[in-house]
Amino acid sequence: MTVPAQRVRRLPWAPGRLLPLLLAAALLLPVVFLAVQADRLLDADRELAERERLGVEYLRALGPVTEAVVQAQSAAVAGQPASRDTLNRAVEEAAAVDARVGGELRSSERWAGLRAKLEALPERALADPEAAFTAYGEVTDLILALHDKVRETAGLVQDAGTHSYFMQDAVGEEMPEAMVAAGRLADLAVLIGQRPAADRATSLGELATIRFTALQPAGALVRNLQSAVEDTASTDFGANVLAPLDRYQRAVATLAAVSVPQGRPATVDAARIATARTQAQSAARELQPVILGEIDRILTDRIDGLERENWLVYGAAGLAGLLLVVLAATGWVSPDRAPSAAADATGTSDPAGTVGGGSSGTGSGGTAVDSPGGRSGGTVSGGSDRWAPSTGRAGRQPTEPAPGGQPVGQPREADRWRPFDAAR
Repeated sequence: MTVPAQRVRRLPWAPGRLLPLLLAAALLLPVVFLAVQADRLLDADRELAERERLGVEYLRALGPVTEAVVQAQSAAVAGQPASRDTLNRAVEEAAAVDARVGGELRSSERWAGLRAKLEALPERALADPEAAFTAYGEVTDLILALHDKVRETAGLVQDAGTHSYFMQDAVGEEMPEAMVAAGRLADLAVLIGQRPAADRATSLGELATIRFTALQPAGALVRNLQSAVEDTASTDFGANVLAPLDRYQRAVATLAAVSVPQGRPATVDAARIATARTQAQSAARELQPVILGEIDRILTDRIDGLERENWLVYGAAGLAGLLLVVLAATGWVSPDRAPSAAADATGTSDPAGTVGGGSSGTGSGGTAVDSPGGRSGGTVSGGSDRWAPSTGRAGRQPTEPAPGGQPVGQPREADRWRPFDAAR
């Protein structure tokens, strides 16, 4: 009886198991890098859009301040009493906005200087209209500088959207410049009538300069809004902006026509200029909330889109990481199939190691040895049952001699050696 050899458990093949882990780590690192870079870019774009919304909020608060100052300037130049309630209310609202977002927009210092100038303005009309014109001119210059500061620090001047860029340029730069210049033009027309005739030539030159300063941003405002209407996909914006824009355009055209000196000596009609200025200012008051509301809507949609893209990046990176982890885990826990040296040398062993039946003996070198019982079962060391000779009946070996002249198994009686066979 042949005792089956115990199957020896081979040790894990370390290189074969580590290779999937190394490949997974090599693929995971660039995936993580790309995900982090995409997340940083999306965060930067989202922070810019959120800061632009703060700029829109600040510009919305500066609009009433600008209009109130222009109105107070006209009243002071004309020597008329004017209530400061509207101006004070607008200043308080702008101060509240600056207290909330001025630190992030770095506009608090400029607002503090502007507010100090506004509080220094006399509540009563000045006796000298020229002095009032100069004093309010300094205040309006500070207001325009604050508009530029807010647009710059909020990132509105760098907005990548064509539609939103046209609108922020119109409402943040051209509209306040046109409003302030139109007010100065109307006030200068009043002052020209009070100046001596000797200063008329100088006054008319100054009037021509301010006239250009008022008409140039007003024309740019109209062109930018027309471009924005053509570029937008929103039907509500076009419907809301076209009517006040047409009124503003007609008022600007009227202002340009009536501000040209007529007759000899050349004079201007201050009353008609003031009427056209009032019409343009009223149309601008209607345009500002519409434009700022559309910019805010665009920025809100942009922020929502960036958040969705950020979640897509997280999902793609997580899915890629999960697949790589599964790949590494599969490679680690899968059975080792690398061939060993012993298997290469001897092949697959037969655990039973028997050929035929009955009791058997083993010989060295894989040679079969006859058993005393007359039957032989051979065990070939390191052999395989697939190389065992075929049997006719159970327990018997073929009678043909094995290659090399050495019999294998139990020969028949006729094939045994007898006495005197060696003498043959």
